[in-house]
Amino acid sequence: MTWDLNRRQALLAGLAGGALLAGPARGQAAAPPPVGASPWTLWYHQPATRWVEALPVGNGRMGAMVFGGAGAERLQLNEDSFWAGGPYDPTNADARAALPQVRALLRAQRYEEAQALAQERLMARPIRQMSYQTLGELLIDMPGQDDPDDYRRWLDLDGAIAATEWQSGGRRFRRIVFASAADGVIAVRLEALDGAPAAWSLRFAAGGGTARGDTLVQTGRNREEHGIAGALTYAIALRALDGAGRIEGERLHVDGPAATVLIAARTSYRNWRDVSGAPEAEALRDLDSAGRRTAETLLARHQHDHRSLFRRFDIDLGPDRSAETPTDARVRYSHERGNDDPVLAALYVQYGRYLLIASSRAGGQPANLQGLWNDSNRPPWGSKYTININTEMNYWPAEPTGLSETIEPLIAMAEDLAVSGARIARAHFGARGWVAHHNTDLWRAAAPIDGAFYGIWPTGGAWLCKHLWDRWDFSRDRAVLQRIYPVLRDAALFFLDAMVEHPAGLVTSPSISPENAHHPKVSLCEGPAMDRQILRELFANVIEASRLLGRDAALRAQLEAARARIPADRIGKAGQLQEWLEDWDLEVPEIQHRHVSHLYALYPGHEIRPADPALFKAARRALEIRGDDATGWGIGWRINLWARLGDGERAYTVLRKLLGPDRTYPNLFDAHPPFQIDGNFGGAAGVVEMLVRDQPDGVTLLPALPKAWPSGRLRGVRLRGGLTMDLAWRDGALAEAAITAAGPVERHFTYGAAQRNLAFKRGERRIFDGTAR
Repeated sequence: MTWDLNRRQALLAGLAGGALLAGPARGQAAAPPPVGASPWTLWYHQPATRWVEALPVGNGRMGAMVFGGAGAERLQLNEDSFWAGGPYDPTNADARAALPQVRALLRAQRYEEAQALAQERLMARPIRQMSYQTLGELLIDMPGQDDPDDYRRWLDLDGAIAATEWQSGGRRFRRIVFASAADGVIAVRLEALDGAPAAWSLRFAAGGGTARGDTLVQTGRNREEHGIAGALTYAIALRALDGAGRIEGERLHVDGPAATVLIAARTSYRNWRDVSGAPEAEALRDLDSAGRRTAETLLARHQHDHRSLFRRFDIDLGPDRSAETPTDARVRYSHERGNDDPVLAALYVQYGRYLLIASSRAGGQPANLQGLWNDSNRPPWGSKYTININTEMNYWPAEPTGLSETIEPLIAMAEDLAVSGARIARAHFGARGWVAHHNTDLWRAAAPIDGAFYGIWPTGGAWLCKHLWDRWDFSRDRAVLQRIYPVLRDAALFFLDAMVEHPAGLVTSPSISPENAHHPKVSLCEGPAMDRQILRELFANVIEASRLLGRDAALRAQLEAARARIPADRIGKAGQLQEWLEDWDLEVPEIQHRHVSHLYALYPGHEIRPADPALFKAARRALEIRGDDATGWGIGWRINLWARLGDGERAYTVLRKLLGPDRTYPNLFDAHPPFQIDGNFGGAAGVVEMLVRDQPDGVTLLPALPKAWPSGRLRGVRLRGGLTMDLAWRDGALAEAAITAAGPVERHFTYGAAQRNLAFKRGERRIFDGTAR
């Protein structure tokens, strides 16, 4: 019995047979996904040979990269709590005594000396954090498949399955892999489509396995790193449904025309302070629970759960002129002159949403630098949570594209950091509240790491607070506000204590403008623009939250007074928004730096708006000076910034850079390079930002619509205030915006010169067609 993959109307009608394994030349027919696959599908006519060609599946906690081999398949596995090390305290006992000395050196403009002293006395112990790890690989062997033909593999984003089909010896075979959040397992379905028997075997690529009855189990321990002993144990367990498997040595064998193997993985992680779990027992329980269901029920439950999130939003940017072009070829050709591909841009948005659903679910960890997928025990930058942009960028598309639930792990991490960061606030600063610097890890380390040049940035936790506030602002759920308020309040308390007097007002010191030098090899400074912008926003949000909740009136008054004394943004001699209090921007060692930190108040913040034309113009000038070329995530940020500036053609030009082969891998993973998932999420958010600008003071429709997308639609865009909008445009002009309210709210809408205030009752649907009536 074969599975019904998905009976939605197919975008690709019919099968193109006879594709060679090596793949056809451009313009020749290639075998597309089968009838019934979603229009939102990545597809290829050859297996992956590199990790960045493999296809990702994930249930928020477990993930796999599927290579799509015929006779020899590889599944590279991850579990989101499998990191190096164990619970540790990075507090530096010397830091508090040295802090006044560093501040005095900065005030005296002795920047190199200040940075050297900070390196010696202020950094975390150890100075590095722990790395995200891989669980290794599972291999699937199928004899007699050395010369397959009529091959195709695909990733159906709507159905959330990675599938491979091929023909060999006159027979046709299919393999389907999915990661079920509903049942907490990864499922591998092996099928001979002619109904005749076949045989497969599964084994771990390294480390072997042990039989536990009908289950093959591998156990092990994580790695020591930077002097922190490995404290986690793990277990991976494999079992065939319905007793269809047998274990011989270190292999699980399955026979018959079809079989389903379930994979469960657990670690001993319970929380950032407790590693007392029993991973083998928990993995076996996962298999017991999932194993009570049929293969068809497992798929149905998985797809129902996934589609309840994925189908909230849809996007159409124009017709598909390349329906018979495999995804890797679309990426290769996307940068060619005149080759506008609106479907690739829309697919990139939906792929970003798929990745967020797959890598960030309640009860698990937030999406890290690689989301959920990592094939190394020493990944780039430790695959940590870099909270000076990258972690936050991961969640930019969550609210507007209807994935608010995926933010839950980020909120939970901020709540953890409010505890671990309070320890650092006291020990390093003698301050109340909590602080987190530019990186954190599974163990919620909050002290500055990596060296003073990169690590002395105390505003990472404050930036995370923006996403907590947005969760409230989009939902207007009072329970959310009550939950997040202590975290926001205590983040603000830290800065009330830790900011210092400066001739310009109250500033952070020491700090940096993330990862950028203002003099050769020197980043340490006082009161960079980004800090001032983030803190004005944080203080304003805490002030508003305290009013709404009727709490902390005295604190509210203190925050109002302190906020008024934070120096305003400054315009430099080139007409640019200054990155620092001093006008250093044109003399910096790296004028086209990947970070655009001083433009936080333009995006993702809201402080710099057209209503303040001088700062708005200065922000544009700063972005022009910075340039459009950057790392993958840096390009993703620039798309959003140009969209906020209302320049659709420039935003589109930058988007094309992101979608091209230099910044997008064949499987559509973002190329920093190497792979970093934040560019996927930043790019997805940027496309939506070009079409809908939703800010606290109102919503602007089609603010940066490029000529390449003359007609299109969005369905299910979420707006602040509990609103959901369907948007359509034709021939470059707004056709209609239909807005539905979850509760009573009033919002301001703008399209071109037309402006309207719309007041909504609960459940009411209103239409805005771009006129003032």
